[in-house]
Amino acid sequence: PAQAVAATGAAVLSLDLVPRSTRAQAVDVLSSTATVVGFQAVLMAAERYPKLFPLLITAAGTIPPAKIVVLGAGVAGLQAMAIARRLGATVEGFDIRPEALEQIRSLGARSIEIEGPEGQETPEEQNARNQAGLIPYLAAADIVFTAAAIPGVRSPILVTETMVDAMKPGSLLVDLSAQRGGNCVYTQANEETLHGDVTILGPTNLASDMALSASRMFANNMVNLVRMLSNEGSLTIDRKDDVIEPMLVAIGGEIVHERVQQNLASATNPEVAS
Repeated sequence: PAQAVAATGAAVLSLDLVPRSTRAQAVDVLSSTATVVGFQAVLMAAERYPKLFPLLITAAGTIPPAKIVVLGAGVAGLQAMAIARRLGATVEGFDIRPEALEQIRSLGARSIEIEGPEGQETPEEQNARNQAGLIPYLAAADIVFTAAAIPGVRSPILVTETMVDAMKPGSLLVDLSAQRGGNCVYTQANEETLHGDVTILGPTNLASDMALSASRMFANNMVNLVRMLSNEGSLTIDRKDDVIEPMLVAIGGEIVHERVQQNLASATNPEVAS
């Protein structure tokens, strides 16, 4: 499809390729969608889980707050933390990026920090250490949200078989990355999976449940994009623009985005990918 569209000579911009910068936030459709997804995921979990979120002290006794762990402090993960906190749950968040820890704490959540060796680790060693270190947190949690996604590639596996086995009976895992394969080994897109006594949900279109807000945010992103492209009453592609250029997939009949070129080459010649 990319080659076919490029062959028409049209200028093609991808909304999946919006750069991560302050100026680009106004057109960042993925962040807008992730905001809605994080909100709706918590509401869905609150409805499904048979326990109240907040601490309640009543004449009938004290009900402790729900314990929630969020893995991945991107837009969706941070939004899930914020909403869960507002509903009264105790929240812990984890992300491999050191700069995300302060964002987690700023929402009133506790940041999970897993200490590692002072020497250099390989990515595989770091991943194994993090997975082992997260087991006690998942074992104590009522609800776990996973929200780690990398644009254009399969979602990383954060929750292994051993980690699910450690979760307590009746607990719930909501995988917000199910559309790209999921962060949990047992996740199935748009399905409810029961492993032992742990329920795993793999929703892929939560934003549609909040269609009014999602559509409004998307429309605002599009208006802002048109404004960036406007020049004296006409739409132009400025190849020097630090927002437009990274989004540009094709122009003048040619595919110009390096990552798209690489993906197409890999699909055509599997040896390139290896």
